[in-house]
Formats: sequence, C-alpha cells, structure tokens
Amino acid sequence: MEKKHKLIEYANGRSLEEINGTVKVPKNIGFWRTLFAYSGPGALVAVGYMDPGNWSTSITGGQNFQYLLMSVILMSSLIAMLLQYMAAKLGIVSQMDLAQAIRARTSKSLGIVLWLLTELAIMATDIAEVIGAAIALFLLFHIPLVIAVFITVFDVLLLLLLTKVGFRKIEAIVVCLIMVILLVFVYQVALSNPDWVGVFKGLIPTSKTFSTGTSVAGMTPLNGALGIIGATVMPHNLYLHSAIAQTRSIDHNDEEDVARTVKFAGLDSNIQLTFAFFVNALLLIMGVAVFKTGAVKDPSFFGLFQALSNTSTMSNGLLSSVARTGILSTLFAVALLASGQNSTITGTLSGQVVMEGFVHLRMPLWLRRLVTRVLSVIPVLVCVMLTSGKSAIDEHVALNDLMNNSQVFLAFALPFSMLPLLMMTDSKLEMGERFKNSWWLKVLGWISVIALTGLNLEGMPGQVQGFFGSNVTGAKLALANDIAYVLIFAVLALLAWTIVELHRGNKRLAIARAAEAKAAETTEGGR
Repeated sequence: MEKKHKLIEYANGRSLEEINGTVKVPKNIGFWRTLFAYSGPGALVAVGYMDPGNWSTSITGGQNFQYLLMSVILMSSLIAMLLQYMAAKLGIVSQMDLAQAIRARTSKSLGIVLWLLTELAIMATDIAEVIGAAIALFLLFHIPLVIAVFITVFDVLLLLLLTKVGFRKIEAIVVCLIMVILLVFVYQVALSNPDWVGVFKGLIPTSKTFSTGTSVAGMTPLNGALGIIGATVMPHNLYLHSAIAQTRSIDHNDEEDVARTVKFAGLDSNIQLTFAFFVNALLLIMGVAVFKTGAVKDPSFFGLFQALSNTSTMSNGLLSSVARTGILSTLFAVALLASGQNSTITGTLSGQVVMEGFVHLRMPLWLRRLVTRVLSVIPVLVCVMLTSGKSAIDEHVALNDLMNNSQVFLAFALPFSMLPLLMMTDSKLEMGERFKNSWWLKVLGWISVIALTGLNLEGMPGQVQGFFGSNVTGAKLALANDIAYVLIFAVLALLAWTIVELHRGNKRLAIARAAEAKAAETTEGGR
C-alpha cells in the first residue's frame, strides 16, 4: 500500500529521496556511453550560470569596456567548475548533500539562519526569472506586464508535469533549452563578425580589469567585474549539485564504483559549464560587436529587445538588414523565455534541498514552487504597479534595478556555501584518503573562496547604494556606506560562527567514529 504524504512533513533521509539513486548506470559499456549515462546533472547546474540575471551584466560590460571583462567571465567559469566538482564529490562520497553535511556539524539555530539566508538567495534568483519570463511574454505576445507576472506563477504546472516523467527526461528537456539559448546567441554573434583577436586578448586579465579609475556610464571595470561574478557563481547551485549527483545508482561498498561516479560527474559538470561559459562570453561579445559602441542606452531586457530591432544601433549592414525583419529581437525574447523556464526547474530543486537539509522539512515540489514563486512575484508586482503611471522608460529602469539589486542576497549567501564545502572536501575524515582534495585543489579552492568573498565584500557599498537610486545625495551615500559596513561585519561574524561550529562538529564526528571503530574491534575480538 502506497504511503500517504502530508503537505509538509519531517524529512531526515536521503537527499531528494524521490530521485536519489534512481538512474541505473551499466558497467563496462565504454567511455562515451558511460559519459552519456552520467550526463545530465551538470546541465541542471549550468542553468544557474546563464539565467536572466547574467544577461544585462555581460552585455552592459561589453558595451562599456569592450572585451576587457572577458577574463572575468573565464575566471568565474573556472572557479565555478572547481566548486561544482567539489560539491558533486561531496554528495557522491559522503551520501549527504551540502546542506545535510553542514547541518550534521552545526547547531539547530545556525542551521535555521543559514537556511533563511540561502532561501533569500534563491528568491533573489527567482525575482530575476519572474522579470525575465514576464518581459519575454510581453515582448512575444504583447501580454500586459501585470498579467504576464501572474502567468509566471503557473509554471508550477509545468514542474508538476515534469515530476511525472522521470528525472532523466527532465535532464534532457533542460539540455534542449540550453541548446536553444546557445544557438540564438551563436547566430546573432556570427552575423556581427566580431574582432576575434580582441576577444582572445580579453581572456588575459590585466591591471585594468579590476580598475576603479575609469568610469563609463557610471560603471567602473571593478563594478562590471563584480556584477558578472555575482551573477555567475551562485550559492544554491552548490547545494543542488551535491544532491543531484546522487541520482545515479552507486555501490558505496565498491570504492572503484564511487571513483568512477566522481570522475564522470566531474566531466559532465565541466562540459556543461563550458557551454555556460560560451553563452556568457557570447552575451558580452553581443554588447561589443552586435551593437554600435554606446548605442544601448537602456540595458534592461526591454531596451535590448528594442535595440535588436533598431537598424541604427546595429554594428554592420548585414545585422541591420536582419534586424529590420524582427528576427533578432524575437530570438532574443525566445532565449529569455527558455532561460526563465530552465531556472524554474533548478530553483525549485535547490529550495527543496536546503529546506530538507537545514530544517528537515519536506513539501511537494509543486507546492514548494508555488510558495517561492508567489513570494518572488510580490516585489515585481509592486514595482510594476508603482511605475504604471510613469513613462515606459521609468518602468523598464525600475524593473532592471529591482533585478540587479535583488542579487545582493547572492553575495551574502555565497561564502556560507563555499567555505563549508571547501572545509569538508579537504577533510580526510569526511572524504577518506582517496577522495579528499589534492594539495593543488586545496590551494586553488582557498584562493577562489578568499578572492570571491573579498570581492563581494568590497562591492557591498556599491550594491547597497543601488537601493537608493541613481541620484544619490551625500547624506544617502553616507547612509548606504554605514549600512554596507554593518552588513560586512554581520557577514564576517556569521562566517566566524559557522567556522567554529564546523570545527567543533568535525571533532565530535572524529570522536564518534573512533568509538565506533573501537566497538567494532571489541566485537570482532570477542568472537
């Protein structure tokens, strides 16, 4: 008899229990067939690296600084590959997702704080998806924005349908949507005939990459770099990957089977994140090569759509003739809609992982999606209604500012996923001698974590200033800086609390395992 589930119930079992270990992988089937069998989780993770929140930062960075910030996209992608590999390895070897592993070593109170922080980060991502999907519906079908925002709530029905078709099919749908996005931007960039020498030169960082001396349209290279980093490396992806890496059936008593799974999960992740790198690079190249320099005055999705159908903003005659047909702008809106729908699936799974892991509560995926989406819709609706009596440009700018400002929560939450992940995958106690991070992974990991945390904290004053609008008075600037310094102190204090509890938790775990080993030896000796 099938067990009946309550809407909200206690959960302290395997991560994403409904899909955990459900995908069987045959042995001895050759490298390429094995890679195909393990491919899929990486695609769901890669979605977070090309969601609507990335688009305006990359395109605006290209418009303002040409190819200078290409190196930032490359570095962000390499750091993402490193962290996502560690997340997948943690899930596969420990049989716990990142949230479960943190909670097993920390107190209930800290678990609740970290859960709320991560939920805010997921909601911030969801706000970008609501805005992207609603604008795509408005641009493609001329649906009024308020109605389009409400329609985004019903993507919960799509998720409900997908839960019935099996996890392997969900992975295939996500890969197809990624290919749609990639092909749209490949087509648009191919028409623009970019300066490929400049593109490859931009992949090498210089002293100008993080400069604060040069300002274009109120943005310095450092601001642009922080925007790209903040929109690229997302905390909830680390929780998600540590969970969905466990969807493949593994014999944990066979170390070679575990090693094979770690190897192919890493390959899958790196291949899919390479696609994400190309999408983000193409977005920046669009900003440089598709449009004339400085032609995009409105970096919002509305402005980009209009610019792609305006022959006067195009960089060459071929683009102008294609833009006249409306194909470029329509394809852009289609890619935007595809990106939003992809993020719907991954955002919901991430939310379920952190809720089950940190506070041991579970709800059906459709209900989880409905709650998150309704909460995310509220600020978007308020923004649309407050600007309904103003000009279209004011409405566009307000929505764009809401999307960009909401990303500040990602900067808060990122250190609290990166640092525990690195500490646990460095640990022989957790990972064993074979699977703990090698010395070079450890060094690269710590450099990445310290650099990302430092950059996010350094950019905090600018992010807080964004909430005060474009015309900031001296008094508002001082207030914004005060708020930022308080937030920086809070982040550092919470990080210290997390590190102390993780250290104590590891000690408790070591003592418990030593006692178990001693008890096993005593039992064996008494036989």
